[in-house]
Amino acid sequence: MITVDCGISGIEDVDYANELGIDTIITDHHEPLEVLPKAMAVINPKIKNSKYPFNQLAGVGVVFKLIQALSTELKLDNKEYLKYLDLVCLGTISDIVPLVDENRVIAKLGLKLIETKRNPGLKSLIESSGYNTINSNAISFGIAPRVNACGRMGFADEALKLFLTNDKSEIKILTEELNEYNKQRQDKEKIIFEEAIEEINKNNELENEIIILSKENWHHGVIGIVSSKITDMYFKPSILLCEENGICKGSGRSIPGLDLHNAICQNSETLEKYGGHSMAVGLTLKKENLPEFKRSINEYIKSLDIQTIQPILDIDMEIKLKDLSIGEILELKKLEPYGEANKVPIFAIKNLKIQSIRSITDGKHIKLQLSDNNLVVDAIGFNLGEYAEHYKIGEKVDIVGSVEINSYNGLDSIQINIKDIMKSL
Repeated sequence: MITVDCGISGIEDVDYANELGIDTIITDHHEPLEVLPKAMAVINPKIKNSKYPFNQLAGVGVVFKLIQALSTELKLDNKEYLKYLDLVCLGTISDIVPLVDENRVIAKLGLKLIETKRNPGLKSLIESSGYNTINSNAISFGIAPRVNACGRMGFADEALKLFLTNDKSEIKILTEELNEYNKQRQDKEKIIFEEAIEEINKNNELENEIIILSKENWHHGVIGIVSSKITDMYFKPSILLCEENGICKGSGRSIPGLDLHNAICQNSETLEKYGGHSMAVGLTLKKENLPEFKRSINEYIKSLDIQTIQPILDIDMEIKLKDLSIGEILELKKLEPYGEANKVPIFAIKNLKIQSIRSITDGKHIKLQLSDNNLVVDAIGFNLGEYAEHYKIGEKVDIVGSVEINSYNGLDSIQINIKDIMKSL
């Protein structure tokens, strides 16, 4: 038995497999516990005293290194394992690991292979997502949600079939199914998110150090996404659990500066199972133990004084509108692929005059036209629609955001993707 992206904390599971005479090889990238499973082999770059030079591989990256090692040992041609780089790239970007060092190489070369559309299933999924340019953004927001939705909704085999088949009719059917699973995931996510917000307000959860919510009928495959949204919204660590037959099982997300995995390790007396890494965890406990777990982990996090941690928007450089050109923006593409630990460059531009401002998409986003003397640029702020009520035409503002090329009706123009905005001082 070979595990993928799991098993590092499966002590009892591997012991049981050994009793049945099943040999186990564990490939994982999550944080190991003090005791390792008694498997035939445990492959994880985060194991204590590991000599592997890079410990931030995604789960799929660890599997890829195993395949590479086996291919080398069997003296196979390099193409026998390099041909999987498209899928390794997909998994690496989807897992939100730092896109530096070996992960950056995997992502960059994998994206080139994805562009060739060698895999017919992946090609179909890309085309259905509506993304014309193949980059890390297309993977993160177009492909990954559709693939992940299969597993989250309980149909992981469908994504596997899509990447293995060459049958055109089956590819069409599977692509439609993945899109449908993604829609179902979005619908369930919206319901759970609204219920979670209601619970937070009703129980004054924001007064706690960590938001912990538990409820029956919450879909286990979706609550991790909702936990991430809750954490982003309130800049507080959160754990969401679904209750079933007296057992609470769920996922948690953290904020920069708080090692959530270590926090649950320090408060694991009431837990049945747990694992993960500093920013994301999974855990299982009996419902009767939930109050004590909430009390102990809140007390522990309070001792860390995380209230002093503030959300930070890192600005790479202050520029002027006159510094921007399509040529300069194309030069920035050499820094791709962007992702965790290799973010899109963020620029500050000050004293811009608002020429026009309005909210779009039912008030969700904001659209502006900004000027500096005779220079004018379009700007868009996703999920910043509320700002349309706070600013007026003619006011001067400072903005922070990324620069991009907007292609419309065959014409290219510069657009600023706003991350934050304030009135000029």
